[in-house]
Amino acid sequence: MAKTTYNISQLAAEFDVTTRTIRFYEEKGLLAPIRSGASRIYSAADRTKLKLILRGKRLGFSLEESRDIIELYDPASGNSEQLIKLRERIAQQRSALEQQLQDLQAMMRDLGDSEEKCLQALAKAQANSKLKTRSKEL
Repeated sequence: MAKTTYNISQLAAEFDVTTRTIRFYEEKGLLAPIRSGASRIYSAADRTKLKLILRGKRLGFSLEESRDIIELYDPASGNSEQLIKLRERIAQQRSALEQQLQDLQAMMRDLGDSEEKCLQALAKAQANSKLKTRSKEL
């Protein structure tokens, strides 16, 4: 059975990222391609790691959090430790996002209240200005 490998351009195209992004993950020690001259050769494991890094990014995980989860990969144990850690991190992220949502909703209410007060003050100021103009005309 032939071992599947990828070059940097193939991975970049597949995951719709730049080659610079992939090199950045390599610099951070998240990916470890084999070098063949100036070329990088990525394994199926590197491809999977990249997929997990990008998924973690979409979920709001830091690179360090993604690294911690990826390093727990252990198919011999059924990856239970990795899955437990991932579930915990998902719960933490969900909780943080729910708090942010509540904060944003409160901010939207405050903005609406402030806008309404501003409109009322503006209407009052315009009404006073019209009264002053009329009284000068008389």
